[in-house]
Amino acid sequence: MATSRRPERPSAMPANPIPSSSPAFGTPAHPINPRRVAPIRAPPALKPAAKSTVLPVLLPPATLRPLAFRTFTKKHNLTLTSSALAALATFVGKHCGSGWREAGLAEKVLEEVAKSWKKCGGQVIVEGENETLKGILKTLEGSMVGGRIVQGSNMSRQSSFNFGPDSERLPLRPGLDSNTSFGMSSLEVEDLDEEEELLKDPREWLKVTNAFDQPKMVYNVTQKHFDKSTSKPSLFPDASHKTELFRQRYHIVHQRILRNDTFQAPTFSTTRSATLIRAGSIAAAQANTITPIANLLGRSGSTHLLLGMLTISPTGALSLSDLTGTIVLDIQHARPIPETGAYFAPGMIVLVEGSYEEDAGAGTSTLGGVGGIGGTIGGKFLGFSVGHPPCERRTATLGGTDEVDKNALTGPAFGWTDFLGVGSQRATGSRMNKIASKLLEAEKAHNVVIASDLHLDVPSTLTALRTLLRTHSPEPTATHPVYPLAIILMGNFSSKASLAGVPGAGSIEYKEHFDSLASVLADFQQLIAHTTLIFVPGDNDAWPSAFLAGAATALPRKPVPQLFTNRIHRVVAEANREVWGAGKAKGKEGEVIWTSNPSRMSWFGVKGEMAILRDDVAGRLQRSSIRFSKPEPDVDDDMPFAPSAQQNDESQDAMDLDVPSAHASTTELRNPQPQPELNHDIQTARSLTRTILSQSHLSPFPFSARPLHWDFAHVLNLYPLPTSLVLADSEAPAFVVKYCGCTVMNPGQLDESGGRGRREGRARWVEYDIRTGTGLVRSEG
Repeated sequence: MATSRRPERPSAMPANPIPSSSPAFGTPAHPINPRRVAPIRAPPALKPAAKSTVLPVLLPPATLRPLAFRTFTKKHNLTLTSSALAALATFVGKHCGSGWREAGLAEKVLEEVAKSWKKCGGQVIVEGENETLKGILKTLEGSMVGGRIVQGSNMSRQSSFNFGPDSERLPLRPGLDSNTSFGMSSLEVEDLDEEEELLKDPREWLKVTNAFDQPKMVYNVTQKHFDKSTSKPSLFPDASHKTELFRQRYHIVHQRILRNDTFQAPTFSTTRSATLIRAGSIAAAQANTITPIANLLGRSGSTHLLLGMLTISPTGALSLSDLTGTIVLDIQHARPIPETGAYFAPGMIVLVEGSYEEDAGAGTSTLGGVGGIGGTIGGKFLGFSVGHPPCERRTATLGGTDEVDKNALTGPAFGWTDFLGVGSQRATGSRMNKIASKLLEAEKAHNVVIASDLHLDVPSTLTALRTLLRTHSPEPTATHPVYPLAIILMGNFSSKASLAGVPGAGSIEYKEHFDSLASVLADFQQLIAHTTLIFVPGDNDAWPSAFLAGAATALPRKPVPQLFTNRIHRVVAEANREVWGAGKAKGKEGEVIWTSNPSRMSWFGVKGEMAILRDDVAGRLQRSSIRFSKPEPDVDDDMPFAPSAQQNDESQDAMDLDVPSAHASTTELRNPQPQPELNHDIQTARSLTRTILSQSHLSPFPFSARPLHWDFAHVLNLYPLPTSLVLADSEAPAFVVKYCGCTVMNPGQLDESGGRGRREGRARWVEYDIRTGTGLVRSEG
């Protein structure tokens, strides 16, 4: 009788390929599970198909009305009758169940119904008794599983249906449309060309994205691309989300560095040879290899290049942490790169080149464990040079037709990824470029006005605001009046912390300040009826100021509550009625948007993007930055340096005002000639710009200096690099600096005089041209 032999289990578990772990990033000690024998499962064909069921709910039409109004009226310019709203409420309640609101099922269904109605040639008014609507709902019913429209269904794939005798066939929709991170997003690129003719105003293509509505993209280290997070963010997340925040920051910077030319493996191609010539030699290119901190054990006296986050250890020593471990950093003789053009502070991810030095207890950890496992390794790292990671241009990340480096070794990395929910570059870029070229050439309105520190409790600030509005109001006799596309007004809207017990800064006074702003806007009806007003709060604004008294609040923060802004909405609505009333030419009406801090504004889809932040970043950097010792004049300064940071910052992506020679040799880069002394304000602006863009993060600080909401911290990422960045900082001078293709602007205080002196009421702001990507600081009085 034959006997079956069970497979022998391995005697020892294979070696762990992960060198070690680091508590700073929450890396587990053994992230790879041991090999197991998979159990025998039944073939898929023998299993019954899993079918998700939905428990129907009774959904009143009044409850669905706000969502239906936003989808049909605001987005598709359609009007719903009561019968149509009742039919939609019955359909959503039956097929989406209790998840119609929390899971966002109803919004997708209403979006599909609105698109199908417009493609079938429906009228502006949607009636419930219409046979076309009934046909759409009947077809949509057969395409839903578990309350969702499944991919490959009749509604989203190749089938075509006739909803009525005069209806048209549904156009084919690309398969990428339903992917989580790729595809056409909400720009409706599948719409017909005649629908584009309805969007002749450039303001129709402006979109402001609230921080709490911005999609969360998670970098997948295994597959090396971004996935859209499926979990719902929360203001009270698990503790593991805190370490995941820093791990994501590290992964994004690490993959960006590995695709940099100076970190590519040498080849014998012509393009690579040219790169090596610029780098100096093949040996220099091969030296640009990042060493994990755990791999320093047993390699005392050798030189390495590390990538990690600057941290302060519990003992008070400056340390460097990556995903494998932490090591004490000795920068007594280190040189910053550049020496006077950037800030280095705890919380930043930096490149450090130096030598590892073991101590007497090199075999053990300073925390009492085994060296290299689970914490700080023994010894210290003697730094020779410290530099920021090389910045990556937007075209290198997403692609595009402008400013493409033909000598680059790698192409666009994430051209199909939709980071902001406005479409990807590969899917919508060419179409958006055509639309932008046509509208921006025909229209003269292509400027965005940006003003900050609108202290409504200071009378001189309201005078400065009148100056700004008067400057952008055309003369009544003008034949072709030109209005700005948008006016961004940023806080603090109160010079004192409101609702925090400060005399004269209570809730009643705070609302009266916005009523005063509404009175000023009411005097410029033509202007506010032709532009978009965008309001961004500061730390002194409600509600966080009520319990933080103006201190740094957790980012992102929500907009100013509507309780205080009702009168401004009424003033804008009244101006629209006066200007766009019956019998007058129709156009894009004025709009007022109260958004979060930070937030994003995009135009023509992925064509342009502006990141907006109101925060005193410069002062925080100056308070927490590391001071490096200056070398003696007679000391030979021939130390090694981080080639990536030096070459990228000084030769390739220098700022627009101090561009060195394009043929600078390696010797000149190692020993640059002394530059003429710059104005302190200019130096501060360049240092702030270089630091923030190189870190690809709006708040590269520890939580003790600037707290963040863990699940919403992704909105502070600057990857891919935006077209422009607004850093509204009251402690920094007003400036406009362009670096790596990104225009960084600080409008400064709106009231240039600060309410004192002869220049009282003089206004200062920044104008940004979305057509040319340039900014200008203006001052009028």
